[in-house]
Amino acid sequence: MISRRHFVKTSAILSAGVLAAPQLLAADKKYIGLQLYTVRNAMQKDPAGTLARVAGIGYNSVEGATYSGSEKFYGLDAAAFSSLLKQNGLEMLSGHYALGEEKTNPGSILTGWEKAVDEAKKVGLKYMVCAYLNPNERGSLDHYKKLGADFNKAGELCAKAGIQFCYHNHDFEFIQQDGKYPYETLLANTDKNLVKMEMDIYWVAKAKQDPIALFNQHPGRFPLWHVKDMDNTPRANFTEVGNGVIDFKKIFTQANKAGMKYFFVEQDSTPGDPFDSITKSFTYIKQNLV
Repeated sequence: MISRRHFVKTSAILSAGVLAAPQLLAADKKYIGLQLYTVRNAMQKDPAGTLARVAGIGYNSVEGATYSGSEKFYGLDAAAFSSLLKQNGLEMLSGHYALGEEKTNPGSILTGWEKAVDEAKKVGLKYMVCAYLNPNERGSLDHYKKLGADFNKAGELCAKAGIQFCYHNHDFEFIQQDGKYPYETLLANTDKNLVKMEMDIYWVAKAKQDPIALFNQHPGRFPLWHVKDMDNTPRANFTEVGNGVIDFKKIFTQANKAGMKYFFVEQDSTPGDPFDSITKSFTYIKQNLV
C-alpha cells in the first residue's frame, strides 16, 4: 500500500512537472513526434528501416504524410503498418489527408472518407488532418465557408470513430481577401469541437502572424503543432529547431492556452541528410523544450 507521505511527495513532483510541461503529460508519457514527410524519400524506399532509424534517434511518435486509399500506409495495410510501428516502439498519433476536390483520390476528405476513417482507427490515429489545399481548392471567402461545411461533415465522421479532425495551415490562408483572412473564415465557419487546428508554427511566422495571439483569440483550438524553425536569411528557409529565429521557448509556455496535446517536428527540405537534421531538432527539443 502507498503511504500518505509517499503519495503527497509523488503528487508534488507530478504537479511540478505539470506546471513545467503540462501538454506533454498525455498518458504519463512525453511525446516527441516526427512528421514523416521530412523523411519521405526514405519512407518510400524502406519504411521498416526508416521507422527503425527514427525510433533510434529517440522519437516515439509519428504523423503520417501519405494515405490515398489505394496506397494504404506506405504500401502496407493497416494491420501490417500498425505492427511495424509497435515493433519500433512508435505510435502514429495523426495522419495527413488530401481534400480531394478533383474526386480522383479514393482516400480523401471528399471521396472515400468513410474508408479512410475506418483505416485510421485500425492504426490507432487520434487525429486526421487536412494537410493542404491545392491552388484550385482555395478561391474566395465564400469558398472557404463551403470548406468549413465540408470539414464539419468530415469531423462528424471522425468523432463517431473517436478521432479528432484538424486543419493544417500554410501561409496562403493569411493573404487577405476583402479585409479578412481565409484562416479566420475557416475558424469562424467550423464547429470548434468537430474541427480543430494543427498549427504549423513556421508558416504562421512566415505569414508575419503571431502564434500566441492566435492562441489567445481561439484558446483550446490548437491540439497539434508542427515545430520547424526559420533561418535568419532573406529567404527565411526551413531549418532545424533551435537553429533559427522562432522563439519556441516562449511559444511552448502557451501550450495550455493553445490546447496543445502533441507536436511533430517537420522540415520540408534539409541542407543535407534529413536524418542529420531531425537528430539536431530532437536534441534541441529534448534539452530545451521538454
